[in-house]
Amino acid sequence: MDFNNSVLAICKKIPKGKVSTYKLIAKKINSPNAARAVGNALNKNKFLVKIPCHRVVLSSGFVGGYAKGAKEKIKLLEKEGVFVLPKGKINLDKYLYKF
Repeated sequence: MDFNNSVLAICKKIPKGKVSTYKLIAKKINSPNAARAVGNALNKNKFLVKIPCHRVVLSSGFVGGYAKGAKEKIKLLEKEGVFVLPKGKINLDKYLYKF
């Protein structure tokens, strides 16, 4: 399986109401220094509904980017029960999914 497909496969495992980080996904696919490449792979995701890349955030807890914009990402996360603070930050202690 190539890098992009590995990223997408891991992303599919993140349940509703939880988030992961680009860095944790990179570690999970044995590429610990490839957090940015994980973001690039997710940006190419053509199956936004099937593969919930909106559930991947920065290691700092900030929402980060999304193909349809950060506002849409926040809207999707909140719809799934993830509370996003006013400045776009998520409490990782509460919402982080551990693979």
